[in-house]
Amino acid sequence: MLYLWLKAFHIIAMVCWFAGLFYLPRLFVYHAMSTDEVSRERFCIMERKLYRGIMWPSLILTVGLGLWLISLNPSHYFSQGWMHAKLSLVLLLVVYQFMCGAQIKAFTRGENQRGHVFYRWFNEAPVLALLGIVILVVVRPF
Repeated sequence: MLYLWLKAFHIIAMVCWFAGLFYLPRLFVYHAMSTDEVSRERFCIMERKLYRGIMWPSLILTVGLGLWLISLNPSHYFSQGWMHAKLSLVLLLVVYQFMCGAQIKAFTRGENQRGHVFYRWFNEAPVLALLGIVILVVVRPF
């Protein structure tokens, strides 16, 4: 029973984390397109609150609950190829989140050098990771 509760809360945390991973780069698109100071300041506040208030707690819960789930049967999970691939994608998402944090700092300092087209493409990376993770967990191809 504990396993199912952990799994449910792991999925809920993951959904919250992905909501932030999808929305923050979209804010970067609009921020890069903004021309007035009031808008830029508003985007800085929105980005910071999303990153610190939603994305970090969700990342910590997702990873923490995932590790707890693995700890219930580590020999099983670590013998599965799909789990290694999934954990690699999760690690890439953590790196992606750090990259988002660096972008927030650049915007805050007024040092952003990238345009809205870059952020439109940057926004697609979590989608690809989500596709991979869901397929790996559900289909377990190896």
